[in-house]
Amino acid sequence: MAVLTLLGWLTNNTVQNLHDLGKEVDFGFLNTPAGYDINQRLIEYDNQDTHLRAAFVGLLNTLLVAVLGCVTATIIGVIVGVLRLSSNWLVARLMTVYVEMFRNVPVLMWIVLAMAILIESLPSPRDFRGDTPEATMKLFDTVAFTNRGVYVPEPLFSRGIGDLSVFGAFGISLDLVAIIVVLIGSFWVAKRIGRKADATQEATGVRPRTWHVQTAVIVLPVVLLLILLGFHLGYPALKGFNFQGGTHMRNSLIALWLALSLYTAAFIAENVRAGILAISKGQTEAAAALGLRSNRIMNLVILPQALRVIIPPLISQYLNLTKNSSLAIAVGYMDITGTLMGITLNQTGRELETVLLGMLVYLVISLIISGVMNVYNERKKLVER
Repeated sequence: MAVLTLLGWLTNNTVQNLHDLGKEVDFGFLNTPAGYDINQRLIEYDNQDTHLRAAFVGLLNTLLVAVLGCVTATIIGVIVGVLRLSSNWLVARLMTVYVEMFRNVPVLMWIVLAMAILIESLPSPRDFRGDTPEATMKLFDTVAFTNRGVYVPEPLFSRGIGDLSVFGAFGISLDLVAIIVVLIGSFWVAKRIGRKADATQEATGVRPRTWHVQTAVIVLPVVLLLILLGFHLGYPALKGFNFQGGTHMRNSLIALWLALSLYTAAFIAENVRAGILAISKGQTEAAAALGLRSNRIMNLVILPQALRVIIPPLISQYLNLTKNSSLAIAVGYMDITGTLMGITLNQTGRELETVLLGMLVYLVISLIISGVMNVYNERKKLVER
């Protein structure tokens, strides 16, 4: 009651002070033109769009880094965590150096260092000119690595469905929605086929071969849909002073992605190592006595049991990575912090509204991640009597 009373007094005091200053809480600024550009974006945007759309573009940039970072950090963290327990002295010590080095240096420094390395080490677009250029495009002349970013082929649709306007502000690609729906449906059907195979194996002891059917169920519908949509790739090409066409992944995005992934992977590696050490050594010895090799023992016996120990702290690492993405402004990557709580705040002077909205966004994202991972954690729990 005391805490709630204090919060009520603070809220009332804030509202009264804003009223005295002639700054009542008002979110109408979200519908005014933003007047600034965003260098990295996943949807169409120009500086005459509203602050609300600018905030949405920043939110998508935040989600992009969060998803890429969580996936990459998990893969690297699992590999490093397993290798830290390797019987090879050199490999184990190298992984220890990696973990201690990344864990004990602030992530902001790794972000700035990664940005500096990308800018200083990669060639500039002018190095791709001439009959004997200093730099060339990679992967059959489809990818260009430059100090301005990486240019990769862009997915295009000649017979696309179009976009859907949501609330008059957000344009959602129906082509992408259709692909996602087909993928989800294909994986669901493939999973049903796998469950039927499990039931057959449980009943007869013989498992029918289903991998080719499951692969066809997943691949064929997506391929047919891409053909119907007229899917093709747009390749980057050097025109004028820079590359044109394709998808431009700026160095700020790549530096932030790599730094957050490598930094968080060091913590995930320790979670993985702790989970593996929590499993009784007798499990390994019993599996070895059955003739299983070391890699099969790790994949089939140790890691499935270790997941029960790994997942709870792993949730915290995903949340930390998502919140650490707010440091993107240090390298010029325009996420929700840089757009809504950065330029929009400075232009409109609505510091209370923008900060509250930003806090709400991060809260919702964190709760969604926590909820999804907790559901997964419940499924992996050991079923007891």
